[in-house]
Amino acid sequence: MDTKLVSRILKYYRKLNHLSVKEVAEQFQQSKHPVAKKTIYGWESGQTQPSADNFIFLCNLYHINNLSEAIENSTQVKTPVIPTAWERNLLLSYREHPEYQAAIHKLLELDSNPKQEES
Repeated sequence: MDTKLVSRILKYYRKLNHLSVKEVAEQFQQSKHPVAKKTIYGWESGQTQPSADNFIFLCNLYHINNLSEAIENSTQVKTPVIPTAWERNLLLSYREHPEYQAAIHKLLELDSNPKQEES
C-alpha cells in the first residue's frame, strides 16, 4: 500500500478517535509491544510504514473494520460515523425486524425508504 495513503489513514483515524500520539504509544506499551512516539509520528508523516502486526493493532485500536472504507473515508472531507457496540447491535436488530422498519421511520420522521436506498 502507498506510504502516503497509509500515513493519511493512520493520522485521520487517530484524530477521529480523539487519541494523542502519546496515548497510542501507551496502548502499544500496554500490549507488551512498546513503540516510541517518534515511530508513530514517522508512520503518520509517511517516512516509514508500520509492520503488518503494528498496522493490525492500529486498525483495532482505531476501530477500522473495513480497510477499503477507511481508505475512502480518509481521502474525503466528510467525517465518517464510527458506531459503538450498542449502535451496531441496534442496526442488526433493525435489519432482523423488517416488520418494524416503517414504524421506526415514522417515529424518527425519516423520509427515505430503505428499499429505495439499496438500489
